[in-house]
Amino acid sequence: MNRINQKLNEDKKLLSIYFTAGYPNLNDTVTIIENLEKSGVDMIEIGLPFSDPLADGPTIQASSTEALKNGMTTEVLFKQLKDVRNTVSIPLIIMGYFNPMLQYGVEAFCKKCQEIGIDGLIIPDLPVDVYNEQYKSTFDKYGLINVFLITPQTSKERIQFIDSISNGFIYMVSSASVTGSSKGFGDTQTNYFKRIADMQLNNPQIVGFGINNNDTFTQATTYAKGAIIGSAFIKHLSNNGVNKIEDFISSVRK
Repeated sequence: MNRINQKLNEDKKLLSIYFTAGYPNLNDTVTIIENLEKSGVDMIEIGLPFSDPLADGPTIQASSTEALKNGMTTEVLFKQLKDVRNTVSIPLIIMGYFNPMLQYGVEAFCKKCQEIGIDGLIIPDLPVDVYNEQYKSTFDKYGLINVFLITPQTSKERIQFIDSISNGFIYMVSSASVTGSSKGFGDTQTNYFKRIADMQLNNPQIVGFGINNNDTFTQATTYAKGAIIGSAFIKHLSNNGVNKIEDFISSVRK
C-alpha cells in the first residue's frame, strides 16, 4: 500500500507541511525533511520551484525565486533525495508545475519518483481531464498518487469526477485566493468544508491555504482529515533557519 494511503488510514488528524526545495539554502532539503519527521509531521510536500507559480502567494513565490537563484532544478532535487528513504518513512509528495515535469519527460519523472520513494504528486496546472486521458496510466504504473485541488467554486459534478479518478486524498483549497493570504476562517469557509464533508466522497479531504497556527489547523480539520501549512512554515524557516522546526510544529499541534 502507498504510504499516503497508510497514513490516511490512521485514526488522527493529519498535519502536512509544504516547503520549497533549495530554500533557505540549496542543500537544506533533506535536513528539513528529516527535522519535520522528527517533529511529528504526518506528510511532507516538497515544492519544486518554478519561475511562474500561478497559485502561490508572495511568501512561497519569494522562496521559489531564492531557491532557483540557489541553483535548484529537477535534477538537483532528485540527486538530493536519492537516499532519503534511508532516514525518512513518512509520505513524501512533490508539488510543482507541469512544465518542469514535461521538460524532464513525464514517464522519466514518474520513474525517478518511484526509484527514490516519492509517494505522490500535486500538479496544480495539470487539467484533470488531460491527466485522466494521457497520464493516469503512467502514474499508476509507477505507483504514484496524483492529488487534485478543489476550491469553493468547483462544481459538484467536477468534484465527483475528481473523486472518481483519485486514489489518495483531495486537496481542498480553503478559498479562491492565493496561498498565505487568510487570517482565519469565517462562516463561508466553514460551510464549504461542511458541504464537501456531507458529499461523503471516497477520498478524504485535506485543507490547504490559510492554515498558520493551532486555531486555523483546528478549524480546518473539524470536517476534514487534515490540513497543510506552507507559507507560515516558510516564514518560520526564513526567520529561524532549519534547526528550530520542532518549535513551529509543536505550536500547531499543541
